[in-house]
Amino acid sequence: MIVLAALFAVTGAASNAMGTAFQRKAASTVSRGGGLRLMLELAHRPAWLLGIGGVVGAALFQALALVNGPMALVQPLFVLELPFALLIAARLMRRRLPNPGWWAIACVVTGLALVLGAAAPSGVQDQAPMVRWFPALAVCLGSMAAAVALARPGRPPLFRAAVLAAASAIGNALTAALLKSATGTFDTAGLPAFLAAWQTYGFAVTGVCAILLLENALQAGWLAASQPALTIGDATVSLLLGITLFDERIRTGWWVLPEALGVGLIVWGVVRLSHVVPSIRGGSQDAGDRLSHTPPVTS
Repeated sequence: MIVLAALFAVTGAASNAMGTAFQRKAASTVSRGGGLRLMLELAHRPAWLLGIGGVVGAALFQALALVNGPMALVQPLFVLELPFALLIAARLMRRRLPNPGWWAIACVVTGLALVLGAAAPSGVQDQAPMVRWFPALAVCLGSMAAAVALARPGRPPLFRAAVLAAASAIGNALTAALLKSATGTFDTAGLPAFLAAWQTYGFAVTGVCAILLLENALQAGWLAASQPALTIGDATVSLLLGITLFDERIRTGWWVLPEALGVGLIVWGVVRLSHVVPSIRGGSQDAGDRLSHTPPVTS
């Protein structure tokens, strides 16, 4: 089950990365504008349709991963979406990934392997009593609201980008927890129970909020400010929710040392990859910031 969950999570990360890259490729070929006209133009682009398919596929793979494994395993693996997105974008734009980009990808992959190998996340529950949901919802939603208040217009752009990305990360993690519970209901009780579960509508609402927060983070400042907060925040909050809601477990004691080393490698790799984006796009930092993570239902 753990191997299956990991396989689905990695496939979901790759699928969402493909969706992001193809949607952005399609968007670069249409005339400026927005609204219905833009959507109609995009709908005639095969690349855009492939991109939508990638995002839908990512949501399905994420749901399958969460049904088969703990959040503490599944959500960190979605960190791989950023390396996948850069590799696919470089191919689509016929550009070469610079050597620092390859080193950064190696650090992210090595760090993930170190963290997950040392932590050995475990847990089989997919439901939690309301006595656990109430404080989890209050803390997560309250933190997201506080972040939005802190990131009000007029604050420094880098601060706003980081805070809004952190809020999006919390939303992603909460959405994953709700999705895990809802898909667990579907797996055990079928479609009627899934449609009757409050978690089903909860993950839809929080997922949309997380996406909106991410878009605002990207508009507020550079990707180098938002991506680390998004990546590390999602994995950290997912771990905490997995432990508090679903009784998931990770190894502690001396295992904390390799786990901390792995986290350091991931952070360094993500920061470096965030700086590599403009060289792939062939533009400025601001332009490069728009090539970023578009969460599936949550990642």
